[in-house]
Amino acid sequence: MTDLTFHHLIPRKMHRRKRFQKLYSKEQLNQGIDICRLCHRGIHKIYDEMILANQFNSLQQLLNDEVLARHFSWVSKQKVKAEKRR
Repeated sequence: MTDLTFHHLIPRKMHRRKRFQKLYSKEQLNQGIDICRLCHRGIHKIYDEMILANQFNSLQQLLNDEVLARHFSWVSKQKVKAEKRR
């Protein structure tokens, strides 16, 4: 099983900006999705926080993007490393 991380649909870096505070409630700013680490890393490598906040602030927008879709497809074909035993 792959570890999941929490991806804020509106990046936390944008939460302190007045424009986002006016447009969105605290609940909306804190909405996000659980996503695998490789997918999460790719999202932030492909797009900066401002683009994510303005253009990709919903799950559907993330899924509809061709560049991200290629990345997600690549990630789905990667072998999952075995979990470390404790």
